[in-house]
This record gives sequence, C-alpha cells and structure tokens, in this order.
Amino acid sequence: MAINATRISAGGALEVLRAAWAAQQAGGMTASWMLHGRPGVGKSEIVAQLAAEIDAELHDLRLTTIEPQDLRGLPFYDHEAGKTIWYRPEDLPDGDRPAVLFLDELTAAAPSLQPTVYGLLQERRVGRHVLPQNVLIVAAGNMVEDGAVAYEMGTALSDRLVHMVVQADVDDWLRNYAARAGVHPSVAAFLKTRPDLFETTEAALRRGDAIACTPRSWQRVSDIMHQTLPRATCQVMISGTVGEAAGADFLLLAEELAACVHVDKMLATAREDRAELYPDTLHGITALLYGLVGAVDARTMPAAIEIMSDLRSIDRAGLPVSELSTFGFELLIGRAMEQGWQAAFVGSEAFASYQKDRAAAGLP
Repeated sequence: MAINATRISAGGALEVLRAAWAAQQAGGMTASWMLHGRPGVGKSEIVAQLAAEIDAELHDLRLTTIEPQDLRGLPFYDHEAGKTIWYRPEDLPDGDRPAVLFLDELTAAAPSLQPTVYGLLQERRVGRHVLPQNVLIVAAGNMVEDGAVAYEMGTALSDRLVHMVVQADVDDWLRNYAARAGVHPSVAAFLKTRPDLFETTEAALRRGDAIACTPRSWQRVSDIMHQTLPRATCQVMISGTVGEAAGADFLLLAEELAACVHVDKMLATAREDRAELYPDTLHGITALLYGLVGAVDARTMPAAIEIMSDLRSIDRAGLPVSELSTFGFELLIGRAMEQGWQAAFVGSEAFASYQKDRAAAGLP
C-alpha cells in the first residue's frame, strides 16, 4: 500500500516531532510517530537530534534483531504468589528522565513481532509494564518500493501511528544540518551546485546500480575528506560511497577548492589584507562560507563576521556576492545562537555596516 501522508524534509519532520513532544508534555495528546523514507535520508539522525535537544535518553531498538520475547521479557514462577511473573527488558524506558523510544526498521521487522509492538504503539505498554508519560515513541522504516528489505504495513499497524514521509531536501540539509554537523566545505559546495546528486536512489534502482548517493553517504564522504589520505586511497573510498561517476565529479571540485579556499589563513589574517584571499569562483566562495561556519569558535567569531560582511565589497564579476554574504550570515548567526556566541554581534562594526546597508536597500 502507498503511504498517503505528507512528504516532508528532515528539518520539517524534526519540527513536527518537537511540537509532538511539547504537546505530550503539556498533556494535550499522546501519539506514536512513524517516519517513512528511503535508506539514508536521515530518519535516525532526526530522532537522535530530538533526543539531544530535549536532553532525553535515547532507547534505540532495531526491530530486525530482536524476537517477541525480547520486548515481552522473560517469565519466572513466583511460588509464593502462585503466579508467573515477567521480568521487564532493560531496553524499555522506565524512570523520571525524559526518553525517546525509537523503534527502528519497523517495516523490516518479522510479522511475528508486530502483535507485541501493537501494545507499545497504542496502549504504551508491554504486558504489565506501562511506559511513563515522559516517553516519546517514534518508529521508522523503509518502504517496499525503496529497494530495501521491507514488508507491506498492515492496517492494524498503520492505524496505531501518525505517519510522515521523509524526503531528501538538499536545501534543508545544507541550511539546517551541514554547518551544525561539520560537513566538509567541499561537500557542501559540491551539493550546492549539484543538487541532482544529493539523493539518487530511484535512478540507481532503475540502472541496477548497488551504490546510490544519499544524505548519509555524503556525510560519509565528508568524514573521508576530513582525513589526511593519499589521493588514490581517497578516490577509492569516495567512489565506493557515492558511486564512481559522482565520486569523480566531486573529487575534481574538491581538488580545485583545496587550492583556493584557506579558511584558517583568512581567520588569522588582518582585515585589510584579506581581500586577495577570497576565492574567485562560486564553488570556492560557497566552500568558504561553510568552512568558516564549521571552523569558527568564540575567539574567531569577530573575524568571521568581518569576512562575511566584507564579501559584499569583493570584486568578483558575475558572482552574487551580496546574496552569498546574506546566506553566510544566516548560517553564522544560526551557529552563534546554537553555541551562545550572540554577544560577538553586539558592537561589531562589520555587522552594523551589513545591517545598515540592508536597511538602506529596504531589506529586513
């Protein structure tokens, strides 16, 4: 059956789960949530980020690796009471601290496990163990058409969940995830100009290719790029992650950027001497923006503000330097708010100049 629910970005799904948690804590509603989506679109990352934001314990149950008794617990005979008593499994939340119970790979779980899961999703209980009110239940899984191991979801299971279909959205990923996660600037710059290679699962299935580009695979490419590796080794690793063609295109750009983007040098250089350090290409400036946001700390934030502001006056014919400066400031301000570095913007002459110019142009 098709999942006739709203298709939403990873950032949008996270926002919905934030609202769900707030409503549950306020006593307004209690529901179990289901994230559908292709492999690698970020379903697990959404749940992990939510748990971190609300300071909750994350209980991650991979349903393909457990049996019904692993959820039900183990019985023992109480001779004095004349009853069979069940030991509750330690994987289920039980305490005062907020918790997220993540039932991953729900659609790939054996059908024999589903009746046990029903009680968790609807009644929030297994046997006599009832989940506390401070537990948010989120499930995730792939769909049959994704080429992953998955069973069709029956109506008895589907009716116990609130569904969302998570789709890969490169703009959402670059704006809300890349800088915060420290994605390598060459990866961000490449995907900014090649959004068609952000998620290629459907095309790979049509071609019969085993390897596809996904948000998860690009995160792995970023991890590779953060290492100091021989070019030949790096090429093998990257082509084995996103495919040979996409890997070759990416490496060409990465080598170009390595020669023209020098984030640490710009941060350490005096303001009056930075002009010649700005890259000449759209790829290069985009990589510079993401590199700055990823590298900045409380000490270097004033210099980063200057670099973003001065970008507007750099002579780069044909490049939208003003728009790039605005986009860079959006990323930088978001980073500062996450880390509590907002004070760097107060009293900054560079930021005041940027705001003055925007006001003069009638921009907010």
